Amino acid sequence: MQLDLTQALLNVTIFWILTTPHEFAHAFVADRLGDDTPRLEGRVTLNPLAHVDWMGTVFVPLLSSLFGGVFFGWGRAVNTNPSKLRGGANGLLAVALAGPASNVAFALLLAAMAAVWPFGEGILFRAAFISLFLALFNMIPIPPLDGSKILIAARIPVAAYVELARFGFILLLVLMFSTGIGRWMVEASYAGAMRLFLLFR
Repeated sequence: MQLDLTQALLNVTIFWILTTPHEFAHAFVADRLGDDTPRLEGRVTLNPLAHVDWMGTVFVPLLSSLFGGVFFGWGRAVNTNPSKLRGGANGLLAVALAGPASNVAFALLLAAMAAVWPFGEGILFRAAFISLFLALFNMIPIPPLDGSKILIAARIPVAAYVELARFGFILLLVLMFSTGIGRWMVEASYAGAMRLFLLFR
């Protein structure tokens, strides 16, 4: 197996950059809906250092890039207090969906940037591809991913959600590395990035 450290470091750098607007979007929407928890914890900011989880944002993505398979990682989760959010469970869902939505918007921005900076098209395309992958990955309805808040908004029993959360990380690993969903998300993200870049050609 040939290890490409340069490419792996580039993937980690891009991933870290992309987690910043994702986590900021969570914090910003929560703050706008009346929950000051993210603001008190210094998360309503675009400073990348405020949103890094050294294990999930750097170490795990680096290893997954070096040794192949599906790219895997996470940012530092934004804490919220659902009791402070306007809209209750629906407010919590809005906060959750803000993250993946920001990834789609950022991919669109990257495609637009490539139209005026063609020399950087390769890196911008890779960043857009990873951004769309993050959006899809985070929509999986398994805790602690953003998509799991759909289950809360659908009013599933709290006990069932807690039980699912206990095995969430294991379920994600099995899902991503033992089924075809990871490969499908990679292919869908690549196709989506290609469509966005062709849009600005």
